Amino acid sequence: MAVEGNSSQLLGVVTLLGAAVVAVPLFKRIGLGSVLGYLAGGLAIGPFGLGLVTDAQTIIHVAELGVVMFLFVIGLEMKPSHLWDLRGQIFGLGSMQVLIAAAMLTLVGMAFGFSWQVSFVSGAGFVLTSTAIVMQVLAERGDILAPRGQRMVSILLFEDLLIVPLLAVVAFLAPHDPSAAPSAPLWQRIGIAGLSLAALVAAGLWLLNPLFRILAKSKVREVMTAAALLVVLGAAYLMELGHLSMAMGAFVAGVLLSESSFRHQLEADIEPFRGLLLGLFFLGVGMALDLNVVAKNWPLILGGVAALMAAKAAVIYGVARLAKSNHADALDRAILMAQGGEFAFVLYAEGLKLKVITPEVNANMTAIIVLSMAITPLLVALHKRVGGKPQAQSLEGVEAPDAQRASVLIIGFGRVGQVASQGPLARGADLTIIDNNPDVIREAQRYGFKVYYGDGTRADVLHAAGAHHAQAILVCVDDQDAASRIVENAHHACPHSQIIVRAYDRRHLLALRQAGAQHVVRETFESALAMSRLAVLSLGATPQEADDVVHELRRRDNERLVLESTGGDFAGAALLLGNAAPAHPAGANGQDAPAVPSAH
Repeated sequence: MAVEGNSSQLLGVVTLLGAAVVAVPLFKRIGLGSVLGYLAGGLAIGPFGLGLVTDAQTIIHVAELGVVMFLFVIGLEMKPSHLWDLRGQIFGLGSMQVLIAAAMLTLVGMAFGFSWQVSFVSGAGFVLTSTAIVMQVLAERGDILAPRGQRMVSILLFEDLLIVPLLAVVAFLAPHDPSAAPSAPLWQRIGIAGLSLAALVAAGLWLLNPLFRILAKSKVREVMTAAALLVVLGAAYLMELGHLSMAMGAFVAGVLLSESSFRHQLEADIEPFRGLLLGLFFLGVGMALDLNVVAKNWPLILGGVAALMAAKAAVIYGVARLAKSNHADALDRAILMAQGGEFAFVLYAEGLKLKVITPEVNANMTAIIVLSMAITPLLVALHKRVGGKPQAQSLEGVEAPDAQRASVLIIGFGRVGQVASQGPLARGADLTIIDNNPDVIREAQRYGFKVYYGDGTRADVLHAAGAHHAQAILVCVDDQDAASRIVENAHHACPHSQIIVRAYDRRHLLALRQAGAQHVVRETFESALAMSRLAVLSLGATPQEADDVVHELRRRDNERLVLESTGGDFAGAALLLGNAAPAHPAGANGQDAPAVPSAH
């Protein structure tokens, strides 16, 4: 029996993965986006489609962690100072949009014949925009850190803050039930929420960085991944204990770690889980669409979807224009944020439990929310095709993303990396520096350098560190194999970047060039030539004569490298160039042994 149960669960997992693998590429191919692909795939395999998977609510509950992880990654991109700069948008723009939209949607509900209490709860749930939908679309467009994206993120953050007040309002609207257990007073709930938030901030400021430094010294990759998951899920759980949004808790944790040396490594470790769980969330939403309810009440549901989305979009557009956004940005925000969101399910469940709304209203509003979420990617794709390109945006007041600020990425900050950084700094370049040695990171801080923890051999860490936007990538690590892997990954992921790498010897130089490095500097060759020039000067040569000798040595070395790279044997190369064979020829072990001119 246990085997049969395990087989059934495994079949469910295979079905979910299969639906994603088939539907998402198909919908991306026809230009409708991955979100709509996930929703359609979930509808196809769900209880109201083929019936291959039936427990949609459990899947949604588990997959909400994908939304949580997404907000953590976004938090990593926002430093506290930058978040403080957005306070006007979060509380000003966010509160204006939410209050006006809530009033308008309440009137829409009353126009459909419902009481003002039911209309308010239904409208308030619809006001809470889908964080998952909006963030996924912004990520696909690369707009999260653009001005239009920052405004939407600010509004989403304000909506997350509304969870506790809205639940309190629902409790206030509940009819009096003498048999019901007395709930905690509002001041007590606010106090618990405040303590949870304070505990999270304290842990982020004083606990997390020392913890990651200890774990980094172990050099065990899976432990760092486990620690990253622990931070995200622990922050979410702490906020849930305080009756706050789990997503908000993860976002706060991300912000607290945004200036941590381990930021890029954390982002790279979380990213695979985030993408998979967020896709699973959208599959669950598609599965949760009850077609029986839609068929039974289709005039009300379709009318509700149209009326609520139109009213909310009109409010969003009007507020955006009042806030001096141009027409294109205002219309884009209205289309992308016009749907209801996943947090509405929480509000409706509370309203049902407290008998503010009936089971029928809950079922109808759930269907309306899911349909609005499913329609949004379609409207976004239609707007993209019909509306043309958006107007140019002003970057005034909006912090550019790290990837744009860092024109030079330095990997490895030992003796070579520290010296190599001086030239770009003198030129006024912005640097991003990563190293996998916590001691190096801590030592660099004493001299004013911000070094992030990260394993440069991993392509996802390079991406998180902004390598795909860097003009130059300096690979200064002293591990030959690691340097080769970094160059190979950087060459494939960042073909436009100049890759400048430290090589151990001639053989390593050839391997690095083959891997795609444009510029390779051997760690002993240049210093040896400088010493050779000083020796020639000490023998009575003029500076010009010494320079000529160095130039000749460099020319002969380059010719020799050409021969070696084309398969010529080392002994033949030495004879061809008129060199005396060294006691330990380079061909024997790959060590640098610059050719010595014949004595005359």
